[in-house]
Amino acid sequence: MSRAPTIARRELSSYFCSPIAYVAMALFLVACCAAFWRDFDAGQPAEMRHLFEWMVWILVAVIPLLCMGLLAQEWATGTIETLMTAPVADSDVVLGKFLGSLGFFLVLLTPTVLYVLLIRIYGGAELGPIVAGYLGIVLVGAMFISVSLFCSSMTRSQVVAAALAAAILILVTIVPYFARERATLSTFWRTVVDQAVFNRYSDFSKGLIDSGNIVFFLATTVVFLFLTVKVLESRRWK
Repeated sequence: MSRAPTIARRELSSYFCSPIAYVAMALFLVACCAAFWRDFDAGQPAEMRHLFEWMVWILVAVIPLLCMGLLAQEWATGTIETLMTAPVADSDVVLGKFLGSLGFFLVLLTPTVLYVLLIRIYGGAELGPIVAGYLGIVLVGAMFISVSLFCSSMTRSQVVAAALAAAILILVTIVPYFARERATLSTFWRTVVDQAVFNRYSDFSKGLIDSGNIVFFLATTVVFLFLTVKVLESRRWK
């Protein structure tokens, strides 16, 4: 993994030269601002729970945009050939791309600290639930990035990669949320719905840190990174 940090730094710096990254950042921050001010009214509890929950929904659209070119662009331009013939392991490439994207995601979250300052000044909100909410968002973001990276490794088209990633994230995040409202679900399907991303994250947004939820997000992230490595290995020998 010695080359992964170098790849991560290169990937992180490339985001600051990408117009798509700035568009995704603008969409994320505008949507978060609208969600925050919607609840930041006189007489309302000083909390960020609803904002955190809205962030999960927003990231379903934003993360695929940020990550669609991670490997798809390399395949399309042919630069992947140079990368794969260099003395760099496939795991280095995947981990470096993942860490670079995660680094930019943390940059994306940084302006939202302003909301923390506002509710601390005007509402005196406790920091514990806020820290738990941010921990959950970082875990959700890491998982979404790993899914999007996997989709980007499957195709040369960035549009296809983004669409495929968004479809998977909708399937594991948004669809179960609406399915949960149905009283006709069988016990099996209700158990499946309860394991969905939004339900797992809701504990964090309430200020509850459950080790089971942490393991779920970390394990899912690792699984998709592993699958991405296997895709690269299979394409290396084609």
